[in-house]
Amino acid sequence: MIKATGLVALAIALVPFVNAAAPEWGQCGGIGWTGDTTCVAGTVCTVQNPYYSQCLPGTSVPTTTAPASTSTVPSTTTTSGSSTTTAPAPPASTGFVGVSGQKFTLNGATYPLVGANSYWVGLMGYSTADMNQAFADIAGAGGTTVRTWGFNDVTSANGIYYQLWANGKGTVNTGSTGLENFDNVIAAAKANGIRLIVSLTNNWSDYGGMDVYVSQITGTQNHDYFYTNASVIAAFKSYIQIFVGRYKDEPTILGWELANEPRCRGSTGTSTGTCTTTTITQWASEISAFIKSIDSNHLVGLGDEGFFNDPGNPSYPYQGSEGIDFDANLNISTLDFATAHLYPESWGETSDPVGWGSQWIIDHQTSGQTANKPVILEEFGVTSDQSSTYTTWYDTIISSGLTGDLIWQAGSHFSTGSTPDDGYAIYPDDPVYPIESQHAAAIKARG
Repeated sequence: MIKATGLVALAIALVPFVNAAAPEWGQCGGIGWTGDTTCVAGTVCTVQNPYYSQCLPGTSVPTTTAPASTSTVPSTTTTSGSSTTTAPAPPASTGFVGVSGQKFTLNGATYPLVGANSYWVGLMGYSTADMNQAFADIAGAGGTTVRTWGFNDVTSANGIYYQLWANGKGTVNTGSTGLENFDNVIAAAKANGIRLIVSLTNNWSDYGGMDVYVSQITGTQNHDYFYTNASVIAAFKSYIQIFVGRYKDEPTILGWELANEPRCRGSTGTSTGTCTTTTITQWASEISAFIKSIDSNHLVGLGDEGFFNDPGNPSYPYQGSEGIDFDANLNISTLDFATAHLYPESWGETSDPVGWGSQWIIDHQTSGQTANKPVILEEFGVTSDQSSTYTTWYDTIISSGLTGDLIWQAGSHFSTGSTPDDGYAIYPDDPVYPIESQHAAAIKARG
């Protein structure tokens, strides 16, 4: 942050006394907002959620249709014959999200991280109008942040994909069914005041992920080669170079995650048997440092489930058997924040899943406090008793001081049908939706 001096400081001091108006796409209201509440001519202050109102073009509440020309992140220029047309840029996301101790920050203030997962928003060929509605539904519940997939590895070109593999070589798709489609995701998030956490590969076979790299390059099913084989690591770095490099100056991205739920074993169930917590910690150190060498603007997280490494513990998620040591990974200097997931019933904790989950939240907050880093519960879910369970877990997040959370997962009802429902999806007409809204307000009220 650069201090204002001399005439600059005087000008800033006089700002409150100037009758100004917020610019197009600028913030104009919301709980706690102390800036301009009027908009420049041709725009209207439109409520996006209780904490965010924005100056949008026109004189009425906008539809879910994306702003003009959202096919790429910057303004685009097309030339035909002797005429040149410059498309208007989408609304600006001002400033990059940072960290200070256990808090996220934005422009000198605490950034309240709360929202949902929407892995599907950029993978299923949705229109820009549908993307806008998806983000608007999350923002409507008070969400500020969405976690989504920045990968889809395929061996046959079909639909939306980001990397095509053939004969051991991956080729990044930068066209309309590839990264240009992800440009649209960013533009839609930006238009709805949402920041994105983007995972760069998957431990599981859904949408390709690690096992595609391994099988294509090594010809084996040994999942843990992803962390140790030099050629596989080089290929992943090549993908990162292109994907992260494309968006390194885009503030709508809150941060990158190395992978979704990295483990020693994946969907193949096969490994060399030599992978340990040290294996993944060393890999995370190398890859996070590589991302930082490309992109100094954005935060980096691991994207793991938050498993602890206490081999004598009777509870499986605490034993370190999957190759994750939460506390060791917290100490990686090039990881800015830590993550935990919460699915007690899937992990065999069936006697008291709600109480076990609350203790899981408290234990991760304790580790975050010791390391003085933000920790987010970035995935959590049950398929029964959702309202009561989530109310309890949300209360524990607030009382423990955990930095933030993202529910698994968001849902929307489009004119063409509803988004995917794996039993966890929360749609705007679900009774959990207002519970999310109340919790988001509580997160924001903490400051």
